[in-house]
Amino acid sequence: MKRIVILGSTGSIGVSALDVIASHPGEFRVIGLSANTNAGALSQQISRFQPKIACLMNPPTAGARAGITGSRRTRIVAGIDGLIEIVTRPDVDLVLFAIMGSVSLLPLLAAIRAKKAIALASKEALVCGGEIVMREAAKYGVRIIPVDSEHSAIFQCLEASKREHLRKIHLTGTGGPLRRVALSRFSSLEPATVVHHPRWKMGKKISVDSATLMNKGLEVIEAMRLFNVGLEDISVLIHPQAIIHSLVEFIDGSVLAQLGVPDMRLPIQYAMSYPRRLPTGHSLRLDFQQHNKLTFERPRLKKFPCLELAFYAARKGGTFPAVLNASNEEAVMLYLDGTLPFNGIPRVVGKVLSLHRGVIKPGIEQIVQADTWAREEARIHCSR
Repeated sequence: MKRIVILGSTGSIGVSALDVIASHPGEFRVIGLSANTNAGALSQQISRFQPKIACLMNPPTAGARAGITGSRRTRIVAGIDGLIEIVTRPDVDLVLFAIMGSVSLLPLLAAIRAKKAIALASKEALVCGGEIVMREAAKYGVRIIPVDSEHSAIFQCLEASKREHLRKIHLTGTGGPLRRVALSRFSSLEPATVVHHPRWKMGKKISVDSATLMNKGLEVIEAMRLFNVGLEDISVLIHPQAIIHSLVEFIDGSVLAQLGVPDMRLPIQYAMSYPRRLPTGHSLRLDFQQHNKLTFERPRLKKFPCLELAFYAARKGGTFPAVLNASNEEAVMLYLDGTLPFNGIPRVVGKVLSLHRGVIKPGIEQIVQADTWAREEARIHCSR
């Protein structure tokens, strides 16, 4: 039985992971959970899964941490130190990282150094500090199993061949909710329209990233780190049906693809059970008669400039991806609270990137400094 910690247990990935665990009670045991501010949902999860420890990262009120209920046997901690304490416990086998943003970087490094198995859905850690993370993973003999459906697909395809036989990774994406919305409407788009994804049910921030295609750009950088490839070795394909989750092309012309219904429980279960495969219910099985049309198209970079900005940051390397991620996070929050129009997101991110004087081989402290600087600059330029 694998003893599991889920960081970000009240978000969409975390909830799906707990659903997988509940479906396989003989395979997994929940040791720790964490949430950002949602004390109520965390209390319900504690009551159901009885973890030994739980963390409320940012209690919304002074009494929120003390007000968490559910089990007297569960120890409650808080903040980044609480996350690090959870992931380094000796009774933990695997940590699922499902927390949003660059805050995942330090707990991820702590878990790697404690030699925990990693199931990674927090792409921002690899975007910001991927070279450091992968170097530490190699040093401590830790294998990182991706949870994003696209990277899980690539990982599974590469399991079938030798890495030196790789020619190209084809990273797929649905194109988001605005694929057929006219560019002329972008300045007036309300969040309710933007966050309504056609295939996936996700949180607001990642839904906005999907609409701008920034999420696909972040995934390109994540793939570069995970699979040790260059930007030129990755192409982005728009695949609206979300049945093929990515493809890998090999030097002999063969192309392997991983197909499945668009449900995050599949890659989550694969990452948690790896190297085994566990059975799933009928609802997670692919019906080819129902999904009998698969189409592809190229992304429209002029319509979705955030993807081109991500390519730029990937080519520059160093602290540029961290600046891309931080400025985008701030711009998206400003859009969601009504301060910035939707088409202002790439404008702000592009301006911050243009002002950045990067560090090519940064350490953690320099990455954190670049992240902080980019957030401040994004707030300054949101009104210009």
